[in-house]
Amino acid sequence: MDYRFCGRSGLQLPRLSLGLWHNFGDVDDPREAARMLHYAFDQGITHFDLANNYGTPYGSAETNFGKLLHTDFASHRDEMVISTKAGHDMWPGPYGNGGSRKYLIASLHQSLRRMGLDYVDIFYSHRYDPDTPLEETMSALSDMVRQGKALYVGISKYPEDKAREACRILRDLGTPCLIYQGRYNIFNRAVEHDILPLATEQGMGFIGFSPLAQGLLSDKYLNGIPADSRAAHPYGFLKREEVTPDVMKKVKKLTDLAAHRGQTLAQMALAWCLRDKAVCSVIVGTSSLAQLQSNVAALDNLSFTDEELWLIGEQG
Repeated sequence: MDYRFCGRSGLQLPRLSLGLWHNFGDVDDPREAARMLHYAFDQGITHFDLANNYGTPYGSAETNFGKLLHTDFASHRDEMVISTKAGHDMWPGPYGNGGSRKYLIASLHQSLRRMGLDYVDIFYSHRYDPDTPLEETMSALSDMVRQGKALYVGISKYPEDKAREACRILRDLGTPCLIYQGRYNIFNRAVEHDILPLATEQGMGFIGFSPLAQGLLSDKYLNGIPADSRAAHPYGFLKREEVTPDVMKKVKKLTDLAAHRGQTLAQMALAWCLRDKAVCSVIVGTSSLAQLQSNVAALDNLSFTDEELWLIGEQG
């Protein structure tokens, strides 16, 4: 596994990180989850990305990860980068959502208890909250580092102007923003216009999530919607109506191009995300060991010709 420094920091992240948004909750197969975690770590995937509300029900991904961490990986904690987040809906009432100091700090304490940890390596503000002053949100993040409950902090999905301001506030507080997490894939390149340049300018790392567009950039939907796919699940973010004939025409063309490269579409899509030097890692969320093994194989071919990039751009 190759590693890349995260912005202007000493922290290195693997080119692929394992996301536990799906497939690690109480509704999922715990044996397959364990197999994926073991294989990921054995392949050098040292970064595990969580959030307070990951899993079905909320919090179950952290709880299940924590169990495996202590039964199977207890002696390897210092070889792992464990990240979690808060910002979206977690519990009912006015204090279980948003960017307030009360919610963020309470949520981090809950996450640490669920995972059985004294600290996380990275804690993110999971979204910009327009109802909370940025100074309040960022000072809460800075205090987490000062209290030793997080080693680094980051932001996720912030608009460019708010991300810039967040970086300034954190820098003034003496806790630089380590990393920006944003959606990035062949079908969604918005971050190339503002966030990636900002990350380079500010010395932040960038880590991409949804590199396969919730599974659209794979062969999963070429012949319809499988019963075990994200689009088939009522709790998934990919909806049936998004799997349109026009989208599938693009997927078919991209699949053919990937085949010419000796890759699956998913492998090519991951390699494409990693072509930019501003991207230190991409997060994969896999439902099976076989899928994770295939994703890791994407690292065998990360180079693109200008013609290939142009053809991919036509479908984006």
